[in-house]
Amino acid sequence: MSNTPVDERQALLTKNDGGTPIVQEYGTASSSGTSTPSIVKPSAINSPSGTDLLWILGGLWSAVFLGALDTTIVATLVSPIGSYFQKSHQASYLGTSYLLSVCCFTPLYGIGTLLCGIATSMEFLIFARAVAGMGGGGVMTVTDIIPLYVRAFLTSEYAVEILFGLGSGIGGPVGGWINDTFGWRTAFLIQIPILVLSAIVITFKVNIKLPETKQTARQKLARIDYAGSFTLVVCVGSLLLGLSLKTGEDLKWSSPIVVSLLCLSAVFAVVFVLVEAKWAPEPVMPMRLLTMRTPFFVAVSNFCMSCYAFSMLYNVPLYFSAVRLNSASESGLHLLPNAVGLVLLSRVVASLLGGKMMRRTGKLYWLTIASAAGALLSAALISSWNESTHHLHLWLDIAFGGFGMSSLITSTLIALIASVDKKDYAVATGSETTGQVLGVSLSGALVQAVLVSSLRKGIQGPNAEKIIQSIRHSTAIIPTLDPPLRVVAIQSYQRALTTVFTCQVVLAFVLMLSCLPIEENPLPGSHEEQEQQERLRRERNGRVAA
Repeated sequence: MSNTPVDERQALLTKNDGGTPIVQEYGTASSSGTSTPSIVKPSAINSPSGTDLLWILGGLWSAVFLGALDTTIVATLVSPIGSYFQKSHQASYLGTSYLLSVCCFTPLYGIGTLLCGIATSMEFLIFARAVAGMGGGGVMTVTDIIPLYVRAFLTSEYAVEILFGLGSGIGGPVGGWINDTFGWRTAFLIQIPILVLSAIVITFKVNIKLPETKQTARQKLARIDYAGSFTLVVCVGSLLLGLSLKTGEDLKWSSPIVVSLLCLSAVFAVVFVLVEAKWAPEPVMPMRLLTMRTPFFVAVSNFCMSCYAFSMLYNVPLYFSAVRLNSASESGLHLLPNAVGLVLLSRVVASLLGGKMMRRTGKLYWLTIASAAGALLSAALISSWNESTHHLHLWLDIAFGGFGMSSLITSTLIALIASVDKKDYAVATGSETTGQVLGVSLSGALVQAVLVSSLRKGIQGPNAEKIIQSIRHSTAIIPTLDPPLRVVAIQSYQRALTTVFTCQVVLAFVLMLSCLPIEENPLPGSHEEQEQQERLRRERNGRVAA
């Protein structure tokens, strides 16, 4: 084995001589001028047997499937869980707590899911979702291991996409059916056996030997950006908590705790920027990336895309349960067209074709613009929903967003990674999860703010406040109200959700604008890049000859 020192930025999957990666980034030009990626067989050091490989892939795929399933199950169950605990005004925390901890922690997903299933209060369930989110962050770590060009090929065409699509597709209707048949706890507990099996398989079958390094454990730990991570969590967490207390607990803007939390968020935002710009050894958000054209606009587009997508995911089921008075099963079914557009159609068809197109040509600009246009169209259609909307629109309008989001995820990721150094791959994609957190939490806060205002205008009398709080705390009470009160409750939820859906249109429009300046850099291994390299080689040879 070579004694050449390496560090953590070097690809793990290398030959025994420490040189060529197992999966080569560059194809071999043929006599026809075309190229295809060449896949080099893995070396014995990190090459599992055929049987072991199947076990490993099965374990990883089951984790991906459950991660996708869990997201749409919880989005569907937000309303019935909130009604069960009489705390629907806190229901958005179920998504916020999970997504916020995804930003910061790693594998505790199985423990968190088990805690969700045995939760005895809304507060405990929110905590359990946060623990599950700590684990969810560890399931998606792939970018730094597989070269970009091959990754675009693999993630577009193989079982991960199908399983992710299947999990996302059935999560909504299955979650609703489980709630109506067995109760919402079963939706969490049913995941535990698969998670246990997955953990056992990965523990005993995955045995990757890391490259040699001269760094000590202390030196490796010193590279972690503790200060940046801490200040970011405090900044985002304080903002979310302050807004949630204002809207969810109906506190005034002048409330000392609300003012304190919002000021704390602003202070830590400034501290975070200073830490990342001046003191962090390896920043979680390098400021220099924001001075580059493509990374900056991809960060903006990813933020808007995630904010829009997760706001839609959590609020569309609420629309059908609170405005249309559908059951959890029926509300979950309305997410199915989005899943078909997002994964079963887009990820398996459009993203597959997009992956092939990008792999062969390196072109992705117009795919990105068309995908953003699909998201904008869907947002505009959903914002127009009212009591007279045809039922076909209620089923199909959401599908355009799913179709656009899927291709957009792939194309912006590839554009981003093609424009930065390999050492920046992981940190360059950080804005996506932050957008998810804010999409769920801010839309939840906005719904509660508009809902309370509308209910107070429509419900008057000595028991008005008690009735208003009952409607806020449980959507299940709406069908049992007297007809005049039921109309006010439904109209109030309609007004609140229309406000959120209109904000999603604005987000989708900003998303499309932010995609326009994204550059089309040659992808590693694409024919375009090989031609570019050949031109540079000829220029160098020409200068040498001269």
